[in-house]
Amino acid sequence: MGACLALGSLASCASCLCGSASCLLSSCCPSTYNSTVSRLAFSFLLLLGTMVSVIMILPGMEEHLKKIPGFCVGGSSIPLYENKVNCDIIVGYKSVYRMCFAMACFFFLFSIIMIRVRSSKDPRAAIQNGFWFFKFLLLVGITVGAFFIPDGTFTTVWYYFGVVGSFIFIIIQLILLIDFAHSWNQSWLEKAEEGNTKCWFAALLFVTISCFALAFTAVVLFYVYYTQPDDCTEHKVFISLNFLFCIVVSVVAILPKVQEAQPSSGLLQASLISLYTMYVTWSAMSNNPNRKCNPSLLSLVQPSSPTPPPGVPSPTAGPVNAQWWDAQGIVGLIIFLFCTLYASIRSSNNSQVNKLMQTEDGQGLTAIEEPETGEDGVRRAVDNEGDGVTYSYSFFHFSLFLASLYIMMTLTNWYKPDDDYKVMQSTMPAVWVKICSSWIGLALYLWTLVAPLVLPDRDFH
Repeated sequence: MGACLALGSLASCASCLCGSASCLLSSCCPSTYNSTVSRLAFSFLLLLGTMVSVIMILPGMEEHLKKIPGFCVGGSSIPLYENKVNCDIIVGYKSVYRMCFAMACFFFLFSIIMIRVRSSKDPRAAIQNGFWFFKFLLLVGITVGAFFIPDGTFTTVWYYFGVVGSFIFIIIQLILLIDFAHSWNQSWLEKAEEGNTKCWFAALLFVTISCFALAFTAVVLFYVYYTQPDDCTEHKVFISLNFLFCIVVSVVAILPKVQEAQPSSGLLQASLISLYTMYVTWSAMSNNPNRKCNPSLLSLVQPSSPTPPPGVPSPTAGPVNAQWWDAQGIVGLIIFLFCTLYASIRSSNNSQVNKLMQTEDGQGLTAIEEPETGEDGVRRAVDNEGDGVTYSYSFFHFSLFLASLYIMMTLTNWYKPDDDYKVMQSTMPAVWVKICSSWIGLALYLWTLVAPLVLPDRDFH
C-alpha cells in the first residue's frame, strides 16, 4: 500500500504538467501539438507505474509488502498452501502483478472509451487531452483496489494474459524499430545529399557495420554458452533459423528491384532488425527451464558460493529467489523505454508503418503554428486535430495496455509460480512466445520491403 501512496504523491506532482481542459506548456518547453503532449502524458503515467513496480521488487521491499492483508502467511488468499508459500520470493511478484493489472485496466478502459474518435471536436477528445488530475486519481484508485484482489488463481490466470499481451507488444516494438530505422536512414541520406557527403555516409556505414558485428557476435556467444554438444537442440534450431532469417532480410533489403521501389531501404534497417532479433532470441533462451542450456549471466559478475563437501547441506538449498534484474531483463526494459518514448513523439512518413500503427503523417514534436497564449501568459499546445485525429486514440491506449502486460512479464522475468507457490519458475511457453514473435516481426519487416513489388498498383510512399 505504501507503493500506492507513493504513486499518488508522484501523480499529484505530475498533474501540474497539464491543465484541466488542454495541455499547457511551460516557457521552457518547445512549442508542440496537443496530440503529442497527450501521448507523452499518458506515457509518463505508464513509466510512473513502471517505476513503482521496480521499487516493489527491489531487495528488502518484501518485508513491507508482506504486511498487506492476505498477501502471505496468515491471510486467506492461499488457504491450501498457507504454510508452504515462500513469501520472500512470491510477494514481490504478486505486487508487480497487481500494479501492472491496475495500469492495464486503466489503459484498456480508455481504449474502449476512445473507440472511433474522429477529431478533437468529439466530446471524448476533451477527456483524452485534458482532466489529467482526475486521470491520476483514477489510476491511483484502481491501483489501491487491485491490492485487495483475493489471490486464488489470480496470479496464474493473469500470467497467461501477460504472455499473450507481451507476445503482441514485442511485435509492436519491432514495428516501431522498423519505423525508427527507416526514419534514421532517410534522415542521414538527406543530410548526405545536402552536404558533407563523406561524413554522413561514413557514419551510416559505421552504425550499420557495428550492428551487424554485434548481431554476429551474439550468434557466436549463443552457440558457446546456450548450447551443448549432446543437448539444447531447441536452442541450436532457434539460433540457426534466426541467423538465417536475418541474412535473408538483409539480402532482400539491397536487391535492385527493392531499391528501385524503395530507395530509402538499406542495410541500416536490416542491421537494427537483426540485432533486435538476436536480443529476442537471447531473451527466449534465457527462459528455458533447462538450466544446462540456460546459464545465468549474473554469475559472471557475482561469484558463486563454493560447493560444500559431500554430505554437507548447501546453504543455498531450497527455492531460488530469482530476480528480474538479469542482463536480458535490463536490456528489455531499456528497449521498452525507448519504444514508449518514440511512440509518443513519432511522426513517420512510412505509409505501411502508419497503417499498422494507425497513425497519420504529422509534424513530430515541434509545431509549425504559433502556440496559443492564454491570459495568464502560459502557452498552450496547438490543437492540430480539428479536422481529424493524427493517431488512433483507441489503438494508442491498447498499445499501452499491452505495454503494461509486457512490463509485468519483464519485471517478473516471465516466471510462473509453481503449484504450491514456493518458487517462481521458468516455463517453455515463454520461450516459444518470444521466438514466434521474432519470426512474425521478421516477416513484417520482409513485407515492408516486398510489398511495393507484390502490390504495384498501391501507393506505399
